[in-house]
Amino acid sequence: MTREQFGQLEWSKGDGLLPVVVQHVRTGQVLMMAFMNEAALNATQSLGQVTFYSRSKQRLWTKGETSGNFLKFIDAAADCDNDAILILAEPVGPTCHTGTNSCFGDDTTTLAQRLAFLGELENVIASRIVEKPEGSYTARIWAQGPTRMAQKVGEEGVEVALAAVTQDDDRLIGESADLLYHLTLLLKSRDLSLAQVITELEQRHAVRR
Repeated sequence: MTREQFGQLEWSKGDGLLPVVVQHVRTGQVLMMAFMNEAALNATQSLGQVTFYSRSKQRLWTKGETSGNFLKFIDAAADCDNDAILILAEPVGPTCHTGTNSCFGDDTTTLAQRLAFLGELENVIASRIVEKPEGSYTARIWAQGPTRMAQKVGEEGVEVALAAVTQDDDRLIGESADLLYHLTLLLKSRDLSLAQVITELEQRHAVRR
């Protein structure tokens, strides 16, 4: 949110308070809803931690100030009427005091959240490479170098093709999961990410639309 957009917010519509929806920056999951006044939004942007106005305590409160489960501020946007705010945040621990990731519960999972697991997979791969835990398949393949990783991608690609024409859906899904894993590992060896592959697909779609 730019300073100009900040200045356009209609604080008077809510007697100085505006509703705020917090969304996970990577998965898109809606994490919580609360209220901000102008001071809370200023604090959020300056501190880098999402801060609200507590109507019960009549003061500013930073999410996680007691539990340690902070919301790292990433970005903000106003709605079309400038009387509601969307916050994109990176949660540190569960957002809800009940222990769930979302204050709306974790039973409902969006497709975006499921696809976002690929980002989590990249994080797991990165940690295995650094920590080299005993028995780690990732660490072992990584140590064998890019040529071995490329070979595995080729092998898994063939397995996917064979599963598609000769085996059942479960086997095709399993082989596809193996291919995605090894492709993610190979990209990591070149300091590349799945997000860059997605960007390429988006750009191709935009050109051909």
